[in-house]
Amino acid sequence: MTCKESLVRVQYRPQNMNANGNIQITYPDGRTEELPSGIRAFEIAQGISPQFEKQLIAARINDKVVDLATVLTEDASVNFLKRTDEEAHEILLHSTSHIMAQAVKRLFPEVKVTIGPSIENGFYYDFDIETPFTDDQLAAIETEMQKIIDEDLPIQRIELSRDEAVKRFEEMDETYKVEIISELPEDDIISAYEQGEFVDLCRGPHLPSTKRAGAFKLLSVAGAYWRGNENNRMLSRIYGTAFPDKKALKKYLHLLEEAKKRDHRRLGKELGWFSFHEDAPANAFFHAKGTTIYNGIMDYVRGSNRQHQYEEVNTPLIMSAEMWKRSGHYDNYRENMYFTKIDDRDFAVKPMNCPGHTLVYGDVPRSYRDLPVKMSEFGRVHRHEKSGVTHGLFRVRTFIQDDAHVFCTEEQIHAEVDDILDQVYEVYSVFGFDNVHVELSTKPEKAIGSQEVWDKAEAALEGVLKERGIEYQMNPGDGAFYGPKIDFHIKDSLNRSWQCGTIQVDFSMPERFGLVYTGDDGQDHQPVMIHRAIVGSLERFMGILIEHYAARMPVWLAPVQVKVIPIADRHEDYGQSVVDQLKAAGIRVEANWKNDKIGQKIRQAELEKVPYMFILGDREVEENKISVRRHGVGDLGSLDLVEVSERILGEIRERIDQKV
Repeated sequence: MTCKESLVRVQYRPQNMNANGNIQITYPDGRTEELPSGIRAFEIAQGISPQFEKQLIAARINDKVVDLATVLTEDASVNFLKRTDEEAHEILLHSTSHIMAQAVKRLFPEVKVTIGPSIENGFYYDFDIETPFTDDQLAAIETEMQKIIDEDLPIQRIELSRDEAVKRFEEMDETYKVEIISELPEDDIISAYEQGEFVDLCRGPHLPSTKRAGAFKLLSVAGAYWRGNENNRMLSRIYGTAFPDKKALKKYLHLLEEAKKRDHRRLGKELGWFSFHEDAPANAFFHAKGTTIYNGIMDYVRGSNRQHQYEEVNTPLIMSAEMWKRSGHYDNYRENMYFTKIDDRDFAVKPMNCPGHTLVYGDVPRSYRDLPVKMSEFGRVHRHEKSGVTHGLFRVRTFIQDDAHVFCTEEQIHAEVDDILDQVYEVYSVFGFDNVHVELSTKPEKAIGSQEVWDKAEAALEGVLKERGIEYQMNPGDGAFYGPKIDFHIKDSLNRSWQCGTIQVDFSMPERFGLVYTGDDGQDHQPVMIHRAIVGSLERFMGILIEHYAARMPVWLAPVQVKVIPIADRHEDYGQSVVDQLKAAGIRVEANWKNDKIGQKIRQAELEKVPYMFILGDREVEENKISVRRHGVGDLGSLDLVEVSERILGEIRERIDQKV
């Protein structure tokens, strides 16, 4: 929810009022009660118990979450939200952002406020101020926020006509708010929320008073262009978070600290896995060890593709602009594409692999007996991301995606989506992700294809999810421009969610490229195209893995799986023989031949996150054994080289995860 959005009236008009002027309220336990029409939600709660009402922050009327001050004038089911309820968190966050903006205005009266939405587990507010805020100023703002909370200011919804809203915010010299209002439809009722001297455009709902806010913390400051446009004025952004109580806030702040320690950008640089350079902004340079991890991800997914009967193809990096117009990408995605001219002809660097696969499909005649045709490609794509949104490996301008496309009949959609689901869960499990959230996204505003084919595609995806009993969340209007999609969100060890995989059913692109197959009736028919990615961007997925494991990669992915550590010079010959045997067995191994003390060598191997250390001294040489140390675990004792090598090879072969 954002402060820039207008609200329709939240009022339940009389339709089911009885002869006495009462309405029927239904409670969650099924109990019903007749109450006067015009009663407010908080008055219903007070009727249950005054103490109960004081614990609440919002109400759910039928299926809509609303302010406690909402008036009811028709029959309705009513439930209430406490601060600790999951649905209440967004309200808590957004109301706290208003409290922060009010505190900023008190301390810096000259500031202009812009927008302040809630985001996942947090909020931010952008301000126009001559001298940007610094982290050192956050403590003073927090102190003022607590004063506002202690003042117990009522938070009241007001509704204004467009002219009234413009006049009010012009008088306040809030020019950004006037700009927002000017873009709203003329007949809209504009909603705002008022607390003390502070008022802001907002659609709500909000807390009933500032006193009911929870525990909060301001986290950082940053710069942000107004409306994300680099041609607009740079604003000063303050990030914060809020939770129902101090315990929940403390837990979250601990996770943030842990996330900082696991930041893949820092770890990647420290471990020498990858780097970034201004000569190629927002593009990763993978060093040898980083490339080993990168290739390990790709090799595993490639093997999984073979098991699921995909044939790997390879398509050009640059293709004609005419082709991208035919595919629909030019009209729907060109602001993110790179263009060039060759021989007076316009070309584009591919942002996606799918159109190339349609050309491969169309190169040879296809029969219904050939379908499904399943193509995979680890294709490099380029996308023009603005510098303000690029972020390490998570958002780069060029990356490899584990793309695949299935060309099939309508009758085969169900079976093919079912097989993709099997592969998705198999792959995520191997990489250590067993908590997967699924979303089904439907037709967006900018879309190609008829409503009929969209309905068929959406029904096909939903049908497979229901048959398999997979819980999913509807995400209306967020499909790709060419088809609906299933998106997969994985939870990492810090309980953060990452969207990686996707399945998209597309009737439109085969039509645009004139793709056909010969049916059993001897006639031409159009195939359906299923787009599929599992890890998505390999760069991004590698960044997720690094933070998930805190760079302590599973043995099968670790760039160095064993570090051989001779204690003294006299142990080096034996050490070299151990290195040679491990290499011959297919284990990635390095030795530390430096003249450092043994403690320093072990510490260095621990810092490098090497899974196994083989320490060699006089006893090991004499007994032809090795002293084994496991990263993060400690000493495993003196073992036979063949025995421990088989153990490591077993972990590599079975891709056994070490505990996060």
